[in-house]
Amino acid sequence: MTPVELSRTVLCAVRCAVDEGELSVRVPERAVVTVPGPGGCGDYATNIALQLARPAGQSPLRVAEILAPRLVAAAGVADVVVTGPGFLNISLSPAASPTATLVAEIRALGSGYGHGDALAGQVVALRVPYDVRAEVVADAVVRIVATQGGRGEVGHGEPVSLRPVPAPEDPAPLGPDAAQWALLHPAAHDRPRITADHLVQRESNPLFRVRYAHARTRAVGRGAGRLGFGAEPGDVPAAPGASGALVTALADYPRILTAAATHRAPDRLARHLVTVADAALPFLPTVLPRGDEKPSVAHRARLALAEATGTVLAGGLSLLGIDAPDHL
Repeated sequence: MTPVELSRTVLCAVRCAVDEGELSVRVPERAVVTVPGPGGCGDYATNIALQLARPAGQSPLRVAEILAPRLVAAAGVADVVVTGPGFLNISLSPAASPTATLVAEIRALGSGYGHGDALAGQVVALRVPYDVRAEVVADAVVRIVATQGGRGEVGHGEPVSLRPVPAPEDPAPLGPDAAQWALLHPAAHDRPRITADHLVQRESNPLFRVRYAHARTRAVGRGAGRLGFGAEPGDVPAAPGASGALVTALADYPRILTAAATHRAPDRLARHLVTVADAALPFLPTVLPRGDEKPSVAHRARLALAEATGTVLAGGLSLLGIDAPDHL
């Protein structure tokens, strides 16, 4: 349920109270719905009771008490708590959110998320030249093809079916993970860069961003454990570090994985992992409560989304033959 949809739900509750004679007011055109402030709880809060108190001739607290049961009865609302002089704090039902469905699917499938049967029963014969990059790409293609029900077989000879542009020099000095990334991240027709840039721990290095985002998902999980709350799929309200781009990237992962398998293109997977990481990094600082804030339904939902992100990043890196450390 989006804030706009929740605003309509609040107005519907007001309209019901008016129709049933419990409130004598003009139904406003809009209801402001925001993230709960200090002392608040739940996913969203609204000051509609304070707004209507004077025209209704009742206290804000009484107006809130009239509206609360009607909001609880609305589809997608799990709980309503009245705080302060009459703020309505609303917790959404996990089932109300497509994000919850996506996160629950990733949690259920784990590293199998995105696997399908697009190549079921097919044998993909890969004939490669005697070249380190061709060998690395072929190995990754075999793993990716397997996620779609196919079986890859690598051999040498003619005709060559997989011939990526060779590396200009031996990538081994970069170490196993950086070497894999250096050879797999560029498209097959692009010449890979074998430089120490793949080893630096800063934002300019895509591999670092992907592995750092994964490590951060594990860090927020450890932090939540210390605070005594766990993950629960649910709606993730829009906020600074908005989750929309992240949810879109996670939802697109199965399509990317299928395309990488059918086109024998592990670079598509590598670049999508960068997309997921770049969407995750602004979001992850919003997962844990701040200051005196108490863990809420929203925090549990954000944690579930963070954990799902870590699952996708780790699974994708594994298919590329790259380690996903929990600490970085």
